[in-house]
Amino acid sequence: MDPQKTAQNQPVRVGSPIWTATAMDAAPKDTEKGNGGSRTVLYARVSTTDQTLEHQRTQAEATGFQLDEVVADHGVSGLSIALRDRPEGRRLFDILRAGDTLVVRWVDRLGRNYRDVTDCIREFMRRGVIIRTVINNMTFDGATKDPMQQAVRDALIAFMAASAEAQAEATKEAQKPGIAHARANDDGTKFRGRKPTFTWDSLALIQDLLNQGMGVAEIAKTTGLARQTVYRIQKEPERQAAALAAWYPTSEPHTSE
Repeated sequence: MDPQKTAQNQPVRVGSPIWTATAMDAAPKDTEKGNGGSRTVLYARVSTTDQTLEHQRTQAEATGFQLDEVVADHGVSGLSIALRDRPEGRRLFDILRAGDTLVVRWVDRLGRNYRDVTDCIREFMRRGVIIRTVINNMTFDGATKDPMQQAVRDALIAFMAASAEAQAEATKEAQKPGIAHARANDDGTKFRGRKPTFTWDSLALIQDLLNQGMGVAEIAKTTGLARQTVYRIQKEPERQAAALAAWYPTSEPHTSE
């Protein structure tokens, strides 16, 4: 057997009493359902049209994870919206218990904000939740009490979170010249961003229902819009109105009383 190929498939457990890399062909047996009542939950964040939930699920299952539940956020920024503030991300803090395993394709699916990602991972570890990545099969938990091992674990988490944020910031900077050029050469119809899935009337209705205290899920069911759309209108009403104005400048904005 080629030792280099074997090393590439070795899962690394960071934070357990003994930090070792053991040769395995698939995920450990503790990912199986019914292990002492513990559950394995995949969290997927689909932030662009190039990504799909099915791809992240298939990749996890192909690695050997047997998933009990999949929790996913669609079209949500990992840089500007904290995990607790996402429609489905906040559910993780409600459903995960000690002994459960949280699976993510890579740390950047939890987010691309350094402070938020590191705080969330530490919070989960304090609760006894095990965090595992599909890529490189990394495992983070709070089992170790050894200060040196804790320092190595925390440094690795910090590096991965910092890398995720740095990559996001670099991508934003690289996009700025292209965006500036498009705006400078726009005739008023090209650079408008993604077309909204709602109208002025539905925007007014959603704001009215929010003011009445109706929940996001119920509003989504009532209007036929995605929960993520309702969530964005709730959090960024002015920005969503601006998006409508870019596509429908001749329409009269409606306001909720």
